[in-house]
Amino acid sequence: MSKMAKPAQQDAAASSPTAKVTVIPKTPSRLRRKRRSRLWIALPILLALLGAGYYAWSQYGAQPATAILTQAVTRGDIENSVTAVGTLDAVKSVDAGAQVSGQLKSLHVAIGDRVTENQLVAEIDPASIENRIEIDQAELAYLEAQLVSKKAQLVLKDANVERQRSLVSARSASQSTLDQAIADHAAAEADVQAVEAQIRKQKATLAGDQVDLGYTKIYAPMAGTIVDNPAKEGQTLNANQTTPTIVTIADLSTMTVKAQVSEADVGKLKIGMDAYFTLLGQPGKRFAGKLRQVEPKPDTENNVVLYYALFDVPNPTGELMMSMSAQVFFVEAAASDVLLVPSAAVHMHDDAAGKPTRAQVTVVSPSGVTETRGVEIGIRNRVSAEIVSGLDEGEEVVVDTGSVGNRGDGAGTGSRRGMRMPRFF
Repeated sequence: MSKMAKPAQQDAAASSPTAKVTVIPKTPSRLRRKRRSRLWIALPILLALLGAGYYAWSQYGAQPATAILTQAVTRGDIENSVTAVGTLDAVKSVDAGAQVSGQLKSLHVAIGDRVTENQLVAEIDPASIENRIEIDQAELAYLEAQLVSKKAQLVLKDANVERQRSLVSARSASQSTLDQAIADHAAAEADVQAVEAQIRKQKATLAGDQVDLGYTKIYAPMAGTIVDNPAKEGQTLNANQTTPTIVTIADLSTMTVKAQVSEADVGKLKIGMDAYFTLLGQPGKRFAGKLRQVEPKPDTENNVVLYYALFDVPNPTGELMMSMSAQVFFVEAAASDVLLVPSAAVHMHDDAAGKPTRAQVTVVSPSGVTETRGVEIGIRNRVSAEIVSGLDEGEEVVVDTGSVGNRGDGAGTGSRRGMRMPRFF
């Protein structure tokens, strides 16, 4: 009864004009929800991939797979040289030192002063040497007085001999008396000779002390510039073992470059070949000279054998100073106002014996067509090569070529390398 009554009541409610009906929507299934969420997640990713693909195609898709680097044939100067490092030194220098011991009484020059030959530069206290000279002169006077006495004794002995001879002849004296007189005469003559020898010795001693007195004044042995002054006023100098240096004088009007050349390059050097150097403070200025000498004895530093090559350069302005560092170039060959191409653009081809005989370059025409052409080269170094014939000024030659994947630094060649569009799907 109750089950049948409930639908009846529902029908009555539905048919009643005042009844309210509420419609409840059906709940969507889980499968439809998952499909909608996946679609919204995949759509932004798809749009991003399409945008990245379009960007890559627009940037790289139109570029060629390979690129070449070219450079025009120009005119300029070229040289092939041996490079080395060196230092500057004076061609002629001398140490003015003390030959006698004593206190340095006065110094008349300073570093940087220019001096002339025989100019007084320093004085040593002469008091001790003057005392020695005074003693030498007194000793000499004593010996000279002794000589006068010995000569007087000799005259007396000579007269005694003559007297004894007369007495012996008159048989008034014995022969032994005459013999004694002759012996006394010989002894007196020897005494005179001994004193004369002592006088000569004393004169020599006096002369030596007078020379030492002259050494107390130090004069410049040559004209030049004072470059060093190791001794100071008031310093006591001891010249008994070594000669102490007071000043060093150098002639800076001409400088010598001492360049260290490796044993691999020393065979390329020839006496008289052109050479020049640049300074650290003046890299654009050249100081030229000619190779004067290659010292036969090398120096070994860290198992590296280095030979010294010397050449002289004038220094009229005095801008070159001692111990300056120099970048040195010994010129083997040089040419001016010639056609030049980069050395990397020239390719050598060997003959049957393996010797390079033919040189070729790749030329790019204005239309972009490349052509391999044989050329004659002259001077060649690590950077450039001289073109004697086969090219004209302004023509473009290939210096380097590249392709995708063979180099990672495309910016280093001056041209962008061709790239394929990467795969994103």
